Amino acid sequence: MASNAGNNAVCHGPADQPADSVSGHVEAGGVRLHYLDYGTAGRPPMLCLHGAAAHAHWFDFVAPGLAADYHVLALDQRGHGDSAWADPPDYSYPRLVSDLAEVVDRLDLRNFVLVGHSLGGMVSLLYAAAHPGRVSRLVVIDSMQRISEERVAVLRSVGSREGGSYDTLEEFVARYRLHPSSTYTRPEIVAYLAGYSARRSADGRWRHKVDRRVYRDRHAVDGMPCWERITIPALLIKGSRSTRISPVVAAEIRARCPQVEIVELCGSGHHVPLDNAAGVVGAIRTFLGRHA
Repeated sequence: MASNAGNNAVCHGPADQPADSVSGHVEAGGVRLHYLDYGTAGRPPMLCLHGAAAHAHWFDFVAPGLAADYHVLALDQRGHGDSAWADPPDYSYPRLVSDLAEVVDRLDLRNFVLVGHSLGGMVSLLYAAAHPGRVSRLVVIDSMQRISEERVAVLRSVGSREGGSYDTLEEFVARYRLHPSSTYTRPEIVAYLAGYSARRSADGRWRHKVDRRVYRDRHAVDGMPCWERITIPALLIKGSRSTRISPVVAAEIRARCPQVEIVELCGSGHHVPLDNAAGVVGAIRTFLGRHA
């Protein structure tokens, strides 16, 4: 996979310090959603969406490099992080996109930069295609563009099984793993994220914050046609060791959306914001600098 500038993956050094943030809440679709505000209100807004089973703190290492020039926010999507679970469960793509639309309205975000990783990337793409004129620039990070029935079956199988529970938070953190597994995310970053990924249940045991029924609501989706409706500047970032965006997929996206810029970041698997946060920051800043 090549960037627009050439045939080599882009490399950057590690981003070591997470950003400080404050919590906010907003209601969407009858569910109380949590978001992080990294400060610098008054600057152009940027909203970030995490992937499945992740949470807003996945952008803690990206935000420091962007908050000087942008008002960076990161949302916990329903059933994730410190946002409420939907009961009855409702985690379909249309529902997540509708949540995003309500959040954007309630926070009065206009001409904002939308950044989405994995699941968040698909939600961002679907939203931007359906709401032209609201997003000024779109960034999709290592998001699978076609989710097949076979992939859905695997996810629903995961959602039908009970998750693990642990006596202590320390035990949860020690057992916490990224999925898909990563050999590129530094152990101290994994431990940092784990600390934000668990809550104590009524029975005193520690469990993952994510509602596993998120996976049971998945369905096959093809995001490719949406690229034809993206007329704003768009950036697609992939990890050099990830298979989510193949050369064939990248070529099809570019054919459907000729202005898209594609950047590959070295030293990264699927978890690009964790594996190479500085690379993500550099790619986004370079992209936004060209489309100020």
